[in-house]
Amino acid sequence: MSTPMITNWKKLHALESSLVDPTLYRQLIGSLMYLVNTRLNICFIVNTLSQFMVEPRKVHWVAAKDILRYVQRIVDYGLDYRR
Repeated sequence: MSTPMITNWKKLHALESSLVDPTLYRQLIGSLMYLVNTRLNICFIVNTLSQFMVEPRKVHWVAAKDILRYVQRIVDYGLDYRR
């Protein structure tokens, strides 16, 4: 993933996809919310996905997994403060 968010917004609101386990989805979103403290570039998409915690669909689960792939790719990025 080159960006933390999918490019097609309308896809997140798809009602025809199947439901996923809400407990697993909430755990994943909770972990991503914790990660937002150090990775502000994922804040918007995590906030967007957290709005679907009551009835998470397959597209939301895939979008959350895409965030994990994005974070895995940029894990070594950061600011280096030198004296």
